[in-house]
Amino acid sequence: MTLAILLTVLVGFGLVRHDVHRYDSRILTEAETLDTSNWRRPRVAIVFGASVYSSGALSPMLEDRVKTALALYRAQKIDRILVSGDNRTPSYNEPKAMQDYLLTHAVAPRDVIVDYAGRSTYETCQRARDIFGLHQALLVTQQFHLPRALYLAHSLGIEAYGVAADQQPYGSMGYQLAREMGAEIKACFNVHISPPATILGDKMPIE
Repeated sequence: MTLAILLTVLVGFGLVRHDVHRYDSRILTEAETLDTSNWRRPRVAIVFGASVYSSGALSPMLEDRVKTALALYRAQKIDRILVSGDNRTPSYNEPKAMQDYLLTHAVAPRDVIVDYAGRSTYETCQRARDIFGLHQALLVTQQFHLPRALYLAHSLGIEAYGVAADQQPYGSMGYQLAREMGAEIKACFNVHISPPATILGDKMPIE
């Protein structure tokens, strides 16, 4: 019985991995190889939130995500940057911290769009489609996170490529990889069985 349960779990996890990782070929480690000249305008990069320190400074992972989006913007691969993250308490604001960083690095204010309700990867992708009107985007985050982000984006009708934002070693990678295994199972559950209660509202198409 124990062996049968173990085999069932392993097969189930294998099926989840196969489902979630079907878009891995769209992950780019060198963004300059991507040709966006024929994309519909404006071309948008979605930057997913991560930890912000109490001082308001970006954590290393989040700073690398924002720096990667900034490099895409300066290389004229994108026209707008959608920063999406957690702002569920008055004292914690990931998207505002990302916006401040971009504005202080010479990104035009009209080119930074802020999503204050991207509490999860799924919710960021759904709001990108339903609130901001996106059907095509570059996803900017670390490589370990990109398979799940691409899977969710495509499952929600957004044609996407992923740009890996890994610019340095991260000390917590063992924890992040283990967490990502559970997050992939949750993503598959959200897509096929029970989507989360995403906060929606008035449409604000990115122009």
